[in-house]
Amino acid sequence: MHIAADNHQVIQVRGARENNLADISLDIPKRRLTVFTGVSGSGKSSLVFGTIAAESQRMINETYTAFVQSFMPALGRPDVDGLHNLSAAIVVDQERMGAGSRSTVGTATDAYTMLRIIYSRVGTPHIGTSSAFSFNNPEGMCPRCEGVGEVSDIDVDQLVDRELSLNEGAITVPGFAVDSWYWQNMANSGFYSPDTKLKDFTEQEWADFLHKGSVKVKSGSNGFTYEGLITKITRLYLAKDRESMQPHIRAFVDRAVIFTACPDCGGARLSAAALSSRIHGVNIAECASMQISELAGFVRRIEDPSVAPMLANLRGLLDSLVEIGLGYLSLDRPSGTLSGGEAQRVKMVRHLGSSLTDVTYVFDEPTTGLHPHDIQRMNDLLLRLRDKGNTVLVVEHKPEVIAIADHVVDLGPGAGTAGGQLCYSGDVTGLRTSGTLTGRHLGHRARLKESVRGPRGHLSVKGADLHNLKDVSVDVPLGVLTVVTGVAGSGKSSLIHGYLAGREGVVVADQSPIRGSRRSNPATYTGLLGPIRTAFAKANGVKAALFSANSEGACPKCNGLGLVYTDLAMMAGVATVCEECEGRRFTTEVLTYRLRGKNISEVLNMPVAEAHEFFATGQARTVLGRLADVGLSYVRLGQPLNTLSGGERQRLKLAISMAEKSSTYILDEPTTGLHMADVDKLLALLDRLVDDGNSVIVIEHHQAVMAHADWLIDIGPGGGHSGGQVVFEGTPAALVADGDTLTARHLREYVGSNA
Repeated sequence: MHIAADNHQVIQVRGARENNLADISLDIPKRRLTVFTGVSGSGKSSLVFGTIAAESQRMINETYTAFVQSFMPALGRPDVDGLHNLSAAIVVDQERMGAGSRSTVGTATDAYTMLRIIYSRVGTPHIGTSSAFSFNNPEGMCPRCEGVGEVSDIDVDQLVDRELSLNEGAITVPGFAVDSWYWQNMANSGFYSPDTKLKDFTEQEWADFLHKGSVKVKSGSNGFTYEGLITKITRLYLAKDRESMQPHIRAFVDRAVIFTACPDCGGARLSAAALSSRIHGVNIAECASMQISELAGFVRRIEDPSVAPMLANLRGLLDSLVEIGLGYLSLDRPSGTLSGGEAQRVKMVRHLGSSLTDVTYVFDEPTTGLHPHDIQRMNDLLLRLRDKGNTVLVVEHKPEVIAIADHVVDLGPGAGTAGGQLCYSGDVTGLRTSGTLTGRHLGHRARLKESVRGPRGHLSVKGADLHNLKDVSVDVPLGVLTVVTGVAGSGKSSLIHGYLAGREGVVVADQSPIRGSRRSNPATYTGLLGPIRTAFAKANGVKAALFSANSEGACPKCNGLGLVYTDLAMMAGVATVCEECEGRRFTTEVLTYRLRGKNISEVLNMPVAEAHEFFATGQARTVLGRLADVGLSYVRLGQPLNTLSGGERQRLKLAISMAEKSSTYILDEPTTGLHMADVDKLLALLDRLVDDGNSVIVIEHHQAVMAHADWLIDIGPGGGHSGGQVVFEGTPAALVADGDTLTARHLREYVGSNA
């Protein structure tokens, strides 16, 4: 199935074996749009990201001098015989953007940079160059909050119990327990007695205890540096990025620190001078807080020959953001608060404005988080990138995106060891008649239910006004499958996560990262490792602790990680396979113990489906059954959690919460990363959860899920300011028959093409 074409017009992949790829060879046309399809775990990512993009990145790195390369992560060569005619690849993925407080949608897209230049030329009064409008530059930042827009205050009663003395454990901060190093520094400082109750401290002692700056203290023959409790906590914990903290530290900081808008700049981050300069009566901070769709209108009203080219660029950028369905964001929105799909679309806009051609763009499910209405806009953008002379590679499951492809590569037929083969390579028409799983499902439509379940009560939300919600009151039915839908930014998450999550008996399974996930894997995370260790211990008459890579049996060289991480300070760290255990994570002795012929490393290397057969009874089999039910049968038990996609993480959390006696599940786009054939399995699983007496609330855009719902709540009509209202609540059949919302139009078309 190769394309007969001039060699330079195709990327030639020969003998690709990365992960589960079964030695496949294919040609991918250049300067065309190719969509890669196949069930989860079929090998799409291994081919597109692990082979093509990885090799392109490695080749780019090799063009740098040896000195520069010494600072770069040493990228291993992918397992492939040959890759020919590659061009530079730009990967536009769903990784969350830098979560630092200084990165915003405006700084990430360069829109704010352009605004700064325009204000420095056109704003009155004139206050200086563009850096005078930058909150990341000392010249433009508000001196009080240093450009962060917030000041923090510490609640002392979250740090100490004033009724106790230091010896009695008065300090309640993590890391300051009695006899710990930090505690000894304070107790032996001589500024106050460790036996005096804090409430009896003099004013001076209290000031020294909390606020004293760094001073050297003599203690016997040794000296040490002393600093007050708040001084130390500010340095240790508050100067760090919240995302990088350990969970217990983050929980403490969230309790103890109160953030308020900076009183000097009112949260605008900028100096008084920057805020005084205006265009048409509006300052730059007010521009940054406008919804992008409104800002686009404002920028159109600015006319000045000295910045005409810059204005044209900014208009184009803002229009692209609106076009891609992000018009509801504002430029001052912190990048770290964007969802994976939003982050990917922001990055995509950055590339649309670029003048590069003959580049390979690689997208990972660009329709994640998009309503059918927005998918058409996304398609237009993908085609625009192609028409500029670029090669566009897209990993995607949605039939609407597959339909616009010039070329389709279908991998499978199954997942994991049952996948990794080339099932089809050619045009969309050929795919429809190819008989592959994807081909058979292209025209597949879920039908509206003949009959819907009736509710057994309601969860009521009254007067919801979080973010863009406009005084919303709604009853979410219990005991049924409820689907909450609406365009991106309409307020679905604000309503469901903001008002239902956290109630008693409500379990949220979302796609957020799982903490500490380099050491964790599905076996540790689900509690599966417990019964597996016990089985090994019993079979060999030794301690269970030997079979944990976080405990006694761990390889001493890599501490049971299987990899040795070299930290490169400035750059991303480099991981290399541990030479001692060859990545198997355990000591040689532990690997001699067997359970039905397999050692612990071999068991942890099994995919869920194989392990389900291996453990025929008991608790291990029950947990493995649940993992298979949620569509994770191809995931290996020992696979590090940080290698799972957002959709896989969500399904893992769902499998775990199925073990608890929950009554209400909230799922956020559970179809992310699922092939059309797997969506049917997901619907069967959701039905089973409801039939077992649970309530299931799903935030979802997939029309098959909408059609299958017992009850629909449609939020809109648009995103941002034009959203935040309930525009329909009722059965899918009623929406199709009488609805006039965007969702109604698309669902009507979807079920109509069933007839």
